[in-house]
Amino acid sequence: MDIAKQLETIPLFQGLSLANHKQLASIVARKSYKKNQVIFAEADDGNGFYVVISGRVKVFKISHEGKEQILHIFSSGEPFGEVPVFAGEHFPAHAQAMEETKLFFFPRTAFISLIKSNPSLAMNMLAMLSRRLRRFTNLVEDLSLKEVPGRLSAYLLYLSEIQNHSPHLTLDISKAQLASLLGTIPETLSRILSRMSTEDFIESDGHRTIRILDRDGLEELASGERRLA
Repeated sequence: MDIAKQLETIPLFQGLSLANHKQLASIVARKSYKKNQVIFAEADDGNGFYVVISGRVKVFKISHEGKEQILHIFSSGEPFGEVPVFAGEHFPAHAQAMEETKLFFFPRTAFISLIKSNPSLAMNMLAMLSRRLRRFTNLVEDLSLKEVPGRLSAYLLYLSEIQNHSPHLTLDISKAQLASLLGTIPETLSRILSRMSTEDFIESDGHRTIRILDRDGLEELASGERRLA
């Protein structure tokens, strides 16, 4: 597919003119990564940002003890690494392909030049960064204020929302990765899933399929109004 046509389907660039898409297409570079291949490391020069075309990317930090904390998981159409583009700083975390992944890369210098001459593009970026900040604020709140059952409940409700509000959920990441995203360990996550099944909040096949049985109960767990027995 023509790059300009692909850019039209990316939420970050929707609403821009054909001329704008052609300008963006003129600076983009296609990049491919194998599963587990590093895209950038923390403290690398923030020389541009990426948009996922296919596959998935995890952005994470590693503690001094070697523990991995996943901050975000990005899939098709989502940008990442964009903050250093504006700040002119280093990448604040690591990024790694979770599977075979194709990306568009936008070099910082060329992209900043386009933004200076295109206020519409700047507004799109600001709106996207605002949404990202809201998601990150929720993550910090979950990790610092909620117990693990509340974090898991909030994630399952979020997953239901992006999967067309279906009660039948498919985990799109491994339990080890989900545990890292929630700031816990796989053993604790498994115990909580088992307790939530026992108390009829959910039904799980023990792998990646979960059915929500009590949505109101999950919302109460997520808000802290209720705790597991």
